[in-house]
Amino acid sequence: MGNSKCLNCNSEIENNFCSICGQKTTTHRFSLKHFVVHDFIHGVFHLDKGFLFTIKELFTRPGHSIREYIQGKRVQYFNYFTLFLILLGINHFVQNYSSVNNVELYGKEIVSGYMTLAENYYKVLKFISIPFWACVVYLFFRKSKQNYLEMLILCMYMMCGMLIIYLVFEIFLIICNDLSVLKAIKRIIDFFTVVYFFWFIYQYFSVFYYKKYSLIVRSLVCTILIILLQWFVLNTINNIGKMYFH
Repeated sequence: MGNSKCLNCNSEIENNFCSICGQKTTTHRFSLKHFVVHDFIHGVFHLDKGFLFTIKELFTRPGHSIREYIQGKRVQYFNYFTLFLILLGINHFVQNYSSVNNVELYGKEIVSGYMTLAENYYKVLKFISIPFWACVVYLFFRKSKQNYLEMLILCMYMMCGMLIIYLVFEIFLIICNDLSVLKAIKRIIDFFTVVYFFWFIYQYFSVFYYKKYSLIVRSLVCTILIILLQWFVLNTINNIGKMYFH
């Protein structure tokens, strides 16, 4: 849809691109066609600007920044698919230099099946939780009139934030081999991840006219369900790996 003002910098526009910031004037709501045909293909085969800017925004104003991105302020942000794939690659690379493997850290029964599958399907395993997260957020915040694909974008960026948080833990796995210390750090990282999810969701929906108490409760319950879903998905994958891929 056309606009008389640029959604990114609010300048007056006359042509197909804003003369001030360069963003297209035809930004629109996310739809299935736009998600698959444009963003997926573009995200896989192109690199956008704004990698460091997007990471900074994810840890200074995550909900506000991604809401602005979804609503049309996109020129400064890194594409969600590209960011997701790059962060997966970095995490996977760093894991290769860990001084302690996941079986030692978590126990063979908990992760042996998952690690077997992860050797060949690492990207798929990380992505598989995101559609379920989006369902939870969509159901809890239907009154915001955000569609499912927009919630999928939100959760893609939220997963990117989680990957960055866990990258910190992967670095600790390289420089430290004391299991008791690493387990303590892991608990801190897990707690920070829960707080981050709550903060992200709360910020995103803070402008959609929910009463503060309702917004806090919805964001908290939504966060808890996402964590439980993540645990369920990982546990299911671990069991499948042990049953069929050992």
